[in-house]
Amino acid sequence: MQRSVVRPSLLFYLLVLVTVVGGALVALFPPLSVDYATAQLDRDIIGTLGIVLLILGGWAVSLTLHEFGHAIVAYKGGDTEVALKGYLSMDIRRYTDPVLSMVLPLIILAIGGIPLPGGAVWINHWALRSRKIASWVSLAGPLSNLAIGIVLTLVVVFVSLPSGLVIGLSYLASVQILAFVLNMLPVPGLDGYGAIEPYLSPQARQFGAKARPWAPLVLFALIIAVPMVSSTLWDVTNAIFGAAGGDTVAAQLGQLAFMFWR
Repeated sequence: MQRSVVRPSLLFYLLVLVTVVGGALVALFPPLSVDYATAQLDRDIIGTLGIVLLILGGWAVSLTLHEFGHAIVAYKGGDTEVALKGYLSMDIRRYTDPVLSMVLPLIILAIGGIPLPGGAVWINHWALRSRKIASWVSLAGPLSNLAIGIVLTLVVVFVSLPSGLVIGLSYLASVQILAFVLNMLPVPGLDGYGAIEPYLSPQARQFGAKARPWAPLVLFALIIAVPMVSSTLWDVTNAIFGAAGGDTVAAQLGQLAFMFWR
């Protein structure tokens, strides 16, 4: 791969900077503290701002890397057009509509804690050299979320960090793993379906193409409306998170700190 092919955009570095600033704020100003006199949790305004920046900025960075993962595997697999489309620039604006792909997922994450799949890259599957490569193009995105989640978890486990950073990174790690679990569902429009689609019959692929626009919406409606669906996804997420050494209590405190309006 030529060095000139991948050129991270200034916007990507800006998102990383926002995430780092958020991490610095929660490290210096813990967003939550216990008032032992009243047995209540107190919030620090600056720390709360920090964890919001950490989670939203971290999610935006991971969304960029998720889509970049799709694009770089497609590029190496034969679809060189992704470079011309700007998908290798790590510019989040390149990944379809900025409102539907960026703003809406961030709002849903902020309101309900569910990491909606955000951006998308348009791959020329006819240019890919094999069905195996086509599957790996789909898998590259959610695997990047899993990798980020495990790395963040291991950082918390093996590095001595301030309490605010522990709960913030723990929650961000669990969100990444939840994004992996969610994206791996074999639902048309999600990456899990994309990984098996090359091996389906023409009739099944045709049905999947028709279902792709509305199937994810039905899934997300079920997640919001049926508590058992959401709890099952979180159970799988917590199992993976715990297997990597994650502390679910710390992640829950991070979620509590992030959702300051609750």
